[in-house]
Amino acid sequence: MPSAPATDGPPSWTKAEQAPAADPAPSSAPAPAPVSPPAPAAPSVALRSALADVRLEVAKAVVGQDAAVSGLVIALLCRGHVLLEGVPGVAKTLLVRSLSAALDLSTKRVQFTPDLMPGDVTGSLVYDARTAEFSFREGPVFTNLLLADEINRTPPKTQASLLEAMEERQVTVDGTPRPLPDPFLVIATQNPVEYEGTYPLPEAQLDRFLLKLTLPLPEREDEVEVLARHAGGFDPRDLTAAGVRPVADTALLAAARAEVARVQVAREVLGYVVDVCRATRRSPSLALGVSPRGATALLATARAWAWLSGRSYVTPDDVKALAHPTLRHRVQLRAEAELEGVSTETVLDTVLASVPVPR
Repeated sequence: MPSAPATDGPPSWTKAEQAPAADPAPSSAPAPAPVSPPAPAAPSVALRSALADVRLEVAKAVVGQDAAVSGLVIALLCRGHVLLEGVPGVAKTLLVRSLSAALDLSTKRVQFTPDLMPGDVTGSLVYDARTAEFSFREGPVFTNLLLADEINRTPPKTQASLLEAMEERQVTVDGTPRPLPDPFLVIATQNPVEYEGTYPLPEAQLDRFLLKLTLPLPEREDEVEVLARHAGGFDPRDLTAAGVRPVADTALLAAARAEVARVQVAREVLGYVVDVCRATRRSPSLALGVSPRGATALLATARAWAWLSGRSYVTPDDVKALAHPTLRHRVQLRAEAELEGVSTETVLDTVLASVPVPR
């Protein structure tokens, strides 16, 4: 389904997206269990084709962000949330609106500011003078796709209210729980170059996000295409005129989730996921490694990627393909490593190269 990202996008996706990993060749060496066991039923081609069409519909409005669309679809399949990092003006809002239009889902946007209160996001009780009673007024969190713009510009109390809704998939006001719609995906953005006046998310809260995706600046040809569309009358507020139409819905998404849940994982591949995560905890460049929750997230995204690639089982290549976007926000560099110019991406590359791959 997904296509190759830009060179400064998620680097581990490039090879897997250009050519999904082939089935391992049979080996003459004895093994207790195959790494890639055949599944009893093949994934539905129709479901995968419909989700592939989603990317094509989004591309009618957003140019050059296929990798981000792929990541958002994976998050929807895994019931996870996404932290989106990119400078202003790279079509984050348009991306979310286009995705919601292609999936026929509702969407809302919240601009996070220092004075934003928890009730402004989750909703609050409002007194009705006519009935002399309090009634609940839903906040913008009651939607399918929520764009939490610049989440690191609001105080921790407001951040926590959103992250609680993400984790519990419900909002509790005055002791009454109110379930959120299904599907429910939070796409939180943050600017990678501005830190003044921000409230960085602590590691425990970052761990709640399934993926951290990077929206790069477009390549030259993509930027020329953006200008050509605007010169031709493209209006980002009118997606219907741009030709974006719904090609999937909640029922199709639910069916796809059910198939992802049936994707098989050999015990050797489970061990590989654990070994990768444990290797981050031993890395001399990292002060914080991947937690068991991170290992669970990597397994989930690898299963979704395997299904999107047309297989009913997970290979080590699926794990490698999703390691960077799934783990990059779950590790923390040591101060001395940062001073030496070491990046999280480099450390993850080193970890993946050091862990033996089961065959």
